[in-house]
Order: sequence, then structure tokens, then C-alpha cells
Amino acid sequence: MEYNMSKSAVLDKSIQYWNPGKTKQWQTDGVDLVIGKREDYFLYDMEGKKLMDLHLNGGTYNLGHRNQEIISSLKEAMDHFDIGNHHFPSTARAQLAEQFDKCTPDNLRYSIFSSGGGEAIDVAIKSARYATKRRKVVSLKYAYHGHTGIAVSLGNERYSKLFLSEGSPDEVVNVLFNDLDEMERALSQEDVACVIIETIPATYGFPLPDPGYLEETKRLCEKYGSLYVADEVQTGLLRTGKLWGFEHHNIKPDILVTAKGLSGGIYPIAATIVSDKVGQWMNEDGFAHISTFGGSELGCVVAMKVLEISQRPETIENVEYTSRYIRSGLERIKNQYSDQFTGIRQKGVILGLEFEKNDGAKDIMRSLYDNGVWAIYSMLDTKVLQFKPGLLLDQQYCDDLLNRVETSIGQAVRKM
Repeated sequence: MEYNMSKSAVLDKSIQYWNPGKTKQWQTDGVDLVIGKREDYFLYDMEGKKLMDLHLNGGTYNLGHRNQEIISSLKEAMDHFDIGNHHFPSTARAQLAEQFDKCTPDNLRYSIFSSGGGEAIDVAIKSARYATKRRKVVSLKYAYHGHTGIAVSLGNERYSKLFLSEGSPDEVVNVLFNDLDEMERALSQEDVACVIIETIPATYGFPLPDPGYLEETKRLCEKYGSLYVADEVQTGLLRTGKLWGFEHHNIKPDILVTAKGLSGGIYPIAATIVSDKVGQWMNEDGFAHISTFGGSELGCVVAMKVLEISQRPETIENVEYTSRYIRSGLERIKNQYSDQFTGIRQKGVILGLEFEKNDGAKDIMRSLYDNGVWAIYSMLDTKVLQFKPGLLLDQQYCDDLLNRVETSIGQAVRKM
């Protein structure tokens, strides 16, 4: 491994051998970033530019980059484990599964491990189809659930059409978010295996569920014999102020999916936690689903530390404080630039900043980047900037961040 490549060499090799379209698009968007050093809630470009990380790679770095507690746990585990063998029982997998049993609703029982969120969604849909003996899945228009085989067919066509992977009408039905009439029409045919919903749809810019929407969707699932899948890949692990976002709605999903932050940003791991009924396929044929890297023993050790940190009282208190403090500062900034900065969507440290202009969030993203803040626009609604503070921020970081946001929005608005 060559650690001292120049930035220009990395960009050239990325265009030549990795992903030319993505590499060039970031150049067009004004984000000339190749990440070098990273620590806590900061990124450094290879040429030294320091950035406050408000993207967190979708919540992967909830606990910061290279969190030393997590790294220490991994180093200790490496004295005992490798990835393990997916065919056999494992000390680490058994303990992580037990930990999930303790921190999820009492109707959930079995943990099925994967290497990433898309794979974990695939497991959820396969399990729902097994349990209901139905094939059809209801998901949201403008949804995103990952890029793997089944998962990609559930989301927006931007991610599926290119690969001829759109779900057929007898397999996937997309309904509008917060439209209960459309949801009931889709479910009333009594041929739907499950409804899958991100508690707050991330890639669509974090629109919040209307009061009662998720609760009524769960009731409709029960009425028409469908299962409820909570995709908590980006909204779980305390980002909403509760360990799982659906806890705000007094819902007990039939299937829960978590990933991204479960890795601590250190070792890939994801989990699908299912009810006893949904998991009965493992009694019928425990070899029916196999994942070589799912539930890697090293990943399990990391995930256990992530769950432990995320449930500490001081972590919960910090998220509550950070949520209030940043919201107060953003409201003050919004009042200054209310013609362009039009709204704040928030639940805990999940925030979507709404702007008036089409592609307005792209303009703000560029201005923030120039002023040392990395936050990304929502891919399916470019008026909304995804704004994702970490769980362990202190007041000094928040003050610095708010000052940079105020400067950046002011500069962008003047250019508009």
C-alpha cells in the first residue's frame, strides 16, 4: 500500500480505474475532496483542508471517526478472533444477538447478521415473504433501502432503472409518504408480505411522518395480514434521541434493520432482527440464507461496543442537549435568511435544512465546504441539505459549527 500518493494521482487513478462518473461529479459540484487524516468529527483533505463532518457517511460515524474505545475493543478482539466461520455457533455472535434481544421490543427474537444495510434489507424481505407466503412489498415513493438485489427494487428508480432492476407491479408497490388512503388501498388486497419504511426517509431529505401516520400504518398491516419492517439504518442508534426511531411512535415492528453506525465506522456489520414467527425459516432450514462475512466475529465485538456507548445515560443526555442547542442556533440563522432558508426538519440529531431555490442545498453545500463544513444535499430532493451532527459533540464544536453555517448561508444567499 502506497500511503504517500499525491492527490492528483488519486483523482487520476479513480477516474481511470474506480468510478469516473462519481469522481468527476464531485469536481463539478465544487467538492474537491480526497479524504486523508480523520479523527473525532473532523475530516482532512489530503492537502490539509480541515472539515467538520456533518455527513457522517449516513450515520456511520455517529460516535466519531476512529473512536478510540471502539478501536481498543477491536484490537483486543484481534488477539482472539478473525471473521469466524458463518456455519458454526460463535461466542461473539451469540453475545451480540443476546444484546439485541435486550435493547429491542419484546416481540423481536432472532438476529440475522449481514455485512451491510442492503444485504440486511434483502434478508428482511426474504423473511417476510417466508412468514406470510406472499410476495408483494409496499415501499415509499422516493425511498432508498440500499443497492443489493431485492433492496434496490424497493427504492426510487434512479437506483434501479439503470440496471433493469425495478420491481414489477406484482412484486413492489410504491406509495406516497404520509398518505394513509394510498397505504390502505395497497394493503387492502391482502396480498402484501410487508411494508418497509425508513422511520424518517433519509435520502428524500428527512421529511417527518405526520402524527399518527406510522402508528396507523402498523395497524393497517395487522388488519390486512402484512408485516411491518422498520428500516433504521440511518435513523437508529440514538440519532432521533431514542435508540430506535420507531420508539417515538410506540410501534413494535415485526422486523428491524440496523447497519451503518453499528459498525462504529471501523468494521462492517449489519443486523436484521425478526420476530419468532418471521424467523421460523431458521428452524425449517437454517442453511437457507448464508452470508460469509455477515456477523464477522470482529464486527460483532465492535457492534457490542457501539450499542453499549449508545445506551449510556451521558450519551443520551448529550444528544438531547445537542439537539436543542443546534436547533436554537439554526432558528436564529433561518430568521436572518428566511426568504431562502425556509424550514428545519428535525428529530434529535437528524436534521434536514430546507431551501427555497431548486438545487439550493447544492449551493449551500458548496459554501459550507468552502468554510470548512462537509454536509451533503439530499439526492432525491436537492432543496434539502442533510445535516447530521454526531452523538458526542461538545458545545465548543457546536458554536464553531453554527458560526460557519451562518457565514456560509449568508455568502450563498448573496450569490443567489
